[in-house]
Amino acid sequence: MKLSKLSLAVIGILGIATARNAAALELYVDTKTKQLYSEPGPHREKLGTFVRVEDAPAKAEAPKPLDQAELDKIRDELALKANAIAALEEHVKEAEEFHVKLDDGIEFKSKDGNFKAAIHGRLQVDSQVNLTNEVARATGNSTQNELGDGAGLRRARIGVEGTFFKHYEYKFEYDFTRGNGTTGAGVTDAFLRWDVTKPFSIKVGSFKEPFSLEEATSNRFLTFIERHMAVNTFVDNPNTYKVGIGANYAKERYQIGASLQTEPVGANPSGSTSSASSTNTNGGSNRNNGSGDTGWEVNGRVSGLPWFESKTKFLHVGLSGSYVNVNNNFLANNNFNNGGFNFVTNPAANVDRTSILDTGNLTSGSLGSANSRIVDNFTRFGAESALVYGPWSAQAEYLQANISGTGYDGETLDGYYAYGSYFLTGESRAYKGSTGAWNRLKPNHNFDLDSGWGAWEIAAGYDYLNLNDGVINGGRAATARVALNWYPNSHFRLMANLVHVLDINTTNNTGARQRAFNNADLDLFEMRAQVDF
Repeated sequence: MKLSKLSLAVIGILGIATARNAAALELYVDTKTKQLYSEPGPHREKLGTFVRVEDAPAKAEAPKPLDQAELDKIRDELALKANAIAALEEHVKEAEEFHVKLDDGIEFKSKDGNFKAAIHGRLQVDSQVNLTNEVARATGNSTQNELGDGAGLRRARIGVEGTFFKHYEYKFEYDFTRGNGTTGAGVTDAFLRWDVTKPFSIKVGSFKEPFSLEEATSNRFLTFIERHMAVNTFVDNPNTYKVGIGANYAKERYQIGASLQTEPVGANPSGSTSSASSTNTNGGSNRNNGSGDTGWEVNGRVSGLPWFESKTKFLHVGLSGSYVNVNNNFLANNNFNNGGFNFVTNPAANVDRTSILDTGNLTSGSLGSANSRIVDNFTRFGAESALVYGPWSAQAEYLQANISGTGYDGETLDGYYAYGSYFLTGESRAYKGSTGAWNRLKPNHNFDLDSGWGAWEIAAGYDYLNLNDGVINGGRAATARVALNWYPNSHFRLMANLVHVLDINTTNNTGARQRAFNNADLDLFEMRAQVDF
């Protein structure tokens, strides 16, 4: 069947009029009359389905080309948006990679190692029973001379340490048992360190003097409850934490440390009149008019492993040296005001810490008088050695101090100790070559009720100190001690020490309390419960 042009035109008009918004239109033609219909019916034949054709869109105008300035502006805007997106992605990534570690304490660390923060602390609870306590009796209204029994907190510390941007480290620690409430006295470590290269670092703040193996070893890892007399007298009791700048070069098998430091943070914890480089009316860091210049010192220590077969078989040796400039202060009338220095110690006591040996202040008298004594400076020297051979170990140190100043002729005070230890359960002492000191012991089997005994250690040693030479009469003493240590795990420890005083000679000491201990017969039993993280 053929359609005329008129019919097709009608179909188009009808489609527009009746199905303007329809998607499609079906048309039918009457086979007799040739009329068009949009619905089926008698004698109607379907022509087909027709779709409306929209008018062709107008031709788009060609975009105007951009000049160079507009292109640069668009490029900068895209770069800024790209950087913002990258920063957001990095923050999300860091948040996803930050984790908490509870294996060896509480540690927060980013996966890339840029940031780390660890919370650490320790608690040491000590007790002391004096089994033999024969001392010259006091007279009149003097304090009794006998050592007292009792218990107390030896240390209670909390601190935080970590790194930022990988190469910078920090540490802050506070001990609640130090300084008897003196402001700032509880601060021990408080420093920032820059790891210039992997072996070389520089730090500034409050930190330990680099001097002596036993002093470099944390009190958490000592074999005996108290450090030996020579180390306590020449390093620890005057407060080894001082303010200054230090440098260290450390490899796995050796280390070299040096420092320039001044008076310490806080008062001297031992209760003596010494306060690191000097004494003053404010006890250390708190200074005002009349306290004079800050005393200062230069220290150095080198240690290493000349023989190393394994981590359980090696020999350690080391040397320490120090020059200490002492602060002395005089009134306008030339009478001594404050400053000076004294050396004190006790025979390994840890609850009653009476200073049995005491040089008295090495500065006394009026400036320029015939009987005046002024300690201008002193030098310290130390030699150390330790051997580990499986469960066996031995350690020894010699320390001395040489006194210089008005009224002195190079007097030498010295002391030494030696001891050996053995692990009944087969462990070896843990050592860290990069610090030249002992490290945390990990038992082969932690204690449990089924099969683990933890680690058990026995030790015995000899200790000697002489504070008598020339015009100095601080006394001398020797002790022997044995120890039994139990490590249920790497962070908990029980210790028991028996100390026998072999000899005390304080005949010429100027202090009445010190003279009372001349030839005293003393036996001390000490215990400690320690936890740290």
